[in-house]
Amino acid sequence: MTTDGKGAIRVLIADDQMMVREGFSVLLNAMPDIEVVGEAVNGREAVRQVRELAPDVVLMDIRMPELNGIEATREIVAADGAAKVLVLTTFDLDEYVYQALRAGASGFLLKDASARQLADGVRVVAAGEALLAPSVTRRLITEFSRLTEPPRLAATGQAVQGDLTERETEVLVLIARGLSNAEMAQRLVVAESTVKTHVSRILVKLGLRDRTQAAVFAYEARLVTPA
Repeated sequence: MTTDGKGAIRVLIADDQMMVREGFSVLLNAMPDIEVVGEAVNGREAVRQVRELAPDVVLMDIRMPELNGIEATREIVAADGAAKVLVLTTFDLDEYVYQALRAGASGFLLKDASARQLADGVRVVAAGEALLAPSVTRRLITEFSRLTEPPRLAATGQAVQGDLTERETEVLVLIARGLSNAEMAQRLVVAESTVKTHVSRILVKLGLRDRTQAAVFAYEARLVTPA
């Protein structure tokens, strides 16, 4: 990971619109801690370039030719590399975005985001510390959890209760509600380092990639009831 001062965050931009790629490239390359290392015009090319360039973050459009962003995200995550996927979308309530989160994307960003929001989003996802735009992500997950099938594992809820401690289950619910580590520490009256330990153990026990997948898991396991 290159978010600790050891080098720039390496970014790959995957979008079939040249203006989007070039615009994001200019904005991100203007940041001292971010470097755009490649551009892809479709999902298949994005998967190939992830293998060749080993970026830290992939800005992934959903609607692309040859291989869409959802399938490309799934292949990138399945390859078990270090790249985190940040989905690009025009609409904040987009069913395809929810599908991308289920496929392993670490968050999403609206295409009309400001330069600062874009750079901050890349940094957050690269660090893997929190959900990107938790209030919006939480609203999207809540909306589309109504549209999904029952949990993929028949006894998902029971499995969660059996594998996690009571405190870890509590932390999982707070993750799904979009709280940061600092906010959870304040809520639970514990040190922030303790919260980080709980989050790490949750991800390991449930075999999840990051906090975004943990939030999706919590909704699908019905640990959090959509409002």
